[in-house]
This record gives sequence, structure tokens and C-alpha cells, in this order.
Amino acid sequence: MISTAEASRAIANSMPAFDSGTVALEDATGRILRQIVTAERDQPPFDRVTMDGIAIRFDSFAAGQREFLIQGTQHAGDPVQSLDEDRHCIEIMTGGVLPRGTDCVIPVERISVADGVANLEEGYVPKQHQFIHPQGSDHALGHEVLNPGTRISPMDIAVIASCGLDRVEVNRQPAIRVISTGNELVPPGEPIESHQIRLSNGPALVAMLSQQGFVDTAHEHLIDEPKLLQVRLASLLQECDVLILSGGVSMGKADFVPQVLTELGVKVVFHKISQRPGKPMWFGIGPNNQAVFALPGNPVSTLVCCRQYVLPALLMASGGDKLLPETARLSEDVKFNADLTCFLPVRVSSEYDGIVSATPVPTNTSGDFASLTGTDGYVELAREQSEFSAGSVVPLHRWSNP
Repeated sequence: MISTAEASRAIANSMPAFDSGTVALEDATGRILRQIVTAERDQPPFDRVTMDGIAIRFDSFAAGQREFLIQGTQHAGDPVQSLDEDRHCIEIMTGGVLPRGTDCVIPVERISVADGVANLEEGYVPKQHQFIHPQGSDHALGHEVLNPGTRISPMDIAVIASCGLDRVEVNRQPAIRVISTGNELVPPGEPIESHQIRLSNGPALVAMLSQQGFVDTAHEHLIDEPKLLQVRLASLLQECDVLILSGGVSMGKADFVPQVLTELGVKVVFHKISQRPGKPMWFGIGPNNQAVFALPGNPVSTLVCCRQYVLPALLMASGGDKLLPETARLSEDVKFNADLTCFLPVRVSSEYDGIVSATPVPTNTSGDFASLTGTDGYVELAREQSEFSAGSVVPLHRWSNP
């Protein structure tokens, strides 16, 4: 068996890179940016007013002027006006261009207006350049505001739109096919016998993939029959970039997946990782450079392996940035005697000192997926240790943040 770190490196070294394409801006959220986005103009593109009020020349106030004749009104989006005389002012609205010849904005709350004259509140002392957002103070024309590798958020959509782009280059959606194997599985909604179990891994994997923006997915169920597996998997390998299987990968008499994949020309990169849950995981590369992940069938193992290995690999192949590691502090003592890396589900909370605390939620075997409800992820307990005291700082892997 290889270590968890060796498994991650082997996958990273073997994964094909997905190409890119352009999509409409409204379809880009959650995708991986594959281009540099540069500023179309200075931001803000003009000296921008940040309060409703009047714009004056500060030297007039400094010279003793307290009453200002309203020369005109300039709304946001109006062409810029120019101040005619020192004793004049221009009514101005938030977001508008600072009128020429002015360098101070007095908020509307600090003035009174009568007969077209604005009077400053008694005792109010403004400052020069107040409530003005200077041109280019956020960034200048041509500045690189977003770089490749960014997962596009709603905030990034605003930035891209502000740069004048209605289309953007992002990762192409890889075609991902998810296969649940097992004679015992029965889909939800169908009659079930006492000796059968519900099919749950496939829908959970599709949901986990979709949550991370991988939506070109399809799921199906295949029974443990070598000839059927060979025919169907051969067909699927022709249509997908990534094949993910759940079940049939261990050492049982009905675990045909590794043999069938080998017969189909999928080159094994590794089989088995020194971890619990998920030790029997298998990974290989198909004859057309397809990535093939064969995950253990126990539900907790399936979900942990998908989060730990599949999702990071897909994000990397899509051009995504590598995320910084996260840690948490154990809230209680933990003992784990097996000579394996332990992935232990946890609930996470934040302490008053800002430290993230992880409370273990042990599962009743790797088939106890119901225990995962309400968990935030899992911590990684090093293979070299067997006892972890409360307060120990350990790596944290959140379900929703690969």
C-alpha cells in the first residue's frame, strides 16, 4: 500500500489537463478562470462622489464662505459640469462625477437649502477632498484584476463585468460518468427486498461533483457481472473524460472492477492506500488518457475518497489554484490504533480566540453514512501516531472546500 501523500502525488502526476472554452458571463459562476482579466479603465474611471450633497471649492470655505448659490444639479450618469464661481456650488448625487473646479463634497445632512442657496450647518468644518473616491485609486487601466486559476464567485462576476467582458475563458466541463456496482443495490422509489440495500453512493457522488461545479455528470447502476461490466465500461470510456466507480474494487469474489479495467486497457497507477476508511481505492489512466477512479463501495469510504482525491484532482486538471491547507484543534482525546492514516468525520466550530475546533463524530463502521449528516468534514490523523490529545492541531478537510 502507498501512503495518502503518495496517492495524492501519483494522481497529480498522472491526471490529464482539461482544455478551456469561452462561456457567457451569466454561465461562468463556479467555473475556473483560464484567462487574465485586465481593467478596461481606471477604477473608478473618474473622481467619484460618495455622498449626496453639494460640491464646492474648498478654498471658498477656507476663505469664510458659508452660503453657496446652487448653480445646478448633477446626477449619477450625467455629463460632468464645471463650477462657474467660487461662491457657487453644484448639487451632486452619490456615484456621480465630481464637477470640475470642485474638491470637497458637503453631505446633504450638513446643509439647509432655501431660495436656491445652500447654507452650511453652524459649526460644521469640512475637509478638503472629503467624500471623493479618486480616479484610479482602486486600480489603473490595464491592471490584472483576476488571474487564471480563480474559481469564479459572484463577486468575480461583478469584477469581470466591470472590465467590459460579456464572455470569459473558463475550464471546459469534463464529461464525468459515475457507476455504482453491486447486485444488492436497489434505486430509491423501487420495491426492495429484506436482503437488498438502497443505492445511495451514486447520487451522493453526483451531488458532491455538482456542488463543486462539475455538472456534466451521469450516473448508472451495473450488476457484478464481468461481461456486462466489460461491455458497458468500454462504451463509457469512449464518451467520458473521467470515470468514477463505486464498489467492486476490494478482494471479494465479486470484486471484478480492477480486472475488467485492466482488460480494457486502463493502466493501474495504484491500488490500495494506507488509510481508513477507503483503503481499497484504485486509480488508473485509460487508453485515451481518461482518469479512472474506482472507489470502495462502503458509503463513508466512497465519500471520503471522492473528497480527498477525486475533487482535488478534477480542480487541478481544470486549472484551479491549489488551496492552502487548513487545520483544526481537536476538542477531545482520540485513539486510533491501526497502522493507517485515519480520516475521522468532525463537526467544526470557531472558538472565541479564533481557533477552529473539531469535534469527532465516529462512524459505526464505514457503512454508517447516516452519521455524516451534520458533519463539516474530517480531520486527518497521522499514521505514525495512535493517540491524539485534546488540543492537538491536525489537518482539516471540509466536505465543501477541496
